[in-house]
Amino acid sequence: MPIIDCHIHLSDIQSFHHTARDLSGVDYSVAGLKAEFERSGVILGIGMGVEEETPAAFPDTLAGNPMGLDLARPMPSFLMECVGINPVRLAADTGKEDLDRIEQRLQSKEVAGIKLYAGYYHYFVTDPVYGPVYELAKKYDVPVVIHTGDTYSMNGLLKYSHPLTVDELAYQQRGVRFMICHLGDPWVMDAAEVVAKNPNVYADLSGLVVGDQHKFDRFQNEPLFMDHFRRALVYADNYEKMLFGTDWPLAPIDVYIEFVRRLIPEKHHDDVFYRNALRVFPRVKERLESL
Repeated sequence: MPIIDCHIHLSDIQSFHHTARDLSGVDYSVAGLKAEFERSGVILGIGMGVEEETPAAFPDTLAGNPMGLDLARPMPSFLMECVGINPVRLAADTGKEDLDRIEQRLQSKEVAGIKLYAGYYHYFVTDPVYGPVYELAKKYDVPVVIHTGDTYSMNGLLKYSHPLTVDELAYQQRGVRFMICHLGDPWVMDAAEVVAKNPNVYADLSGLVVGDQHKFDRFQNEPLFMDHFRRALVYADNYEKMLFGTDWPLAPIDVYIEFVRRLIPEKHHDDVFYRNALRVFPRVKERLESL
């Protein structure tokens, strides 16, 4: 079964280097990612663009728009990216120039979508500052991927990353596809309702565990932990709207694949691991056909 990993990172972010070295034990490099993909049957990954101007500054208010995968230049054939948005710069006097750069980047076939770091940046996803970004998403028919749930930084504010905020956005922007990250964890039931209610909202299952095989073994053998996610998945009853992602380098890819296989009924594996990504990210299908 071919696999598409719809949520990885490959940016020079200090916290990602730390996690790879001390928690997950992965080789955080293009070569390391390629080797993991080949071992695990992953045919394509979608990287979430993010950058920091100063080490350990993420979420960096000074990062330029659009943010990309600055450890993957030039982009290897097995990767695409969702360009990251810094709303602080969009709200500044230079916002129009940033929007022009974002649109120029969206014209590249390497770009699969747009990424918003809700919670990391202190803006609700319904803030008018994002209005032009949603117009670009409609113009270029790319999805908007939104961080939801816990933030991987103590500088984030959770009120901005709660998955219920996406409900109002989905209502306002019916012409845009949205993918909420991490199933809104820990608010997975709320995220499940937003996905079930809104035809233009999907979710990825990335970043639900951070660490190595030992960490996964401990949590996978805890019924309360696994049931936390299973209850939401059963409630949503929309496996055609759930996408596989790892949040690499937060976990080894083969270990994370096995974790998601345990969560998802086998009859839905092809959808979650492969087909759903083609529905949400049209450019992924075009990229695979060109390889």
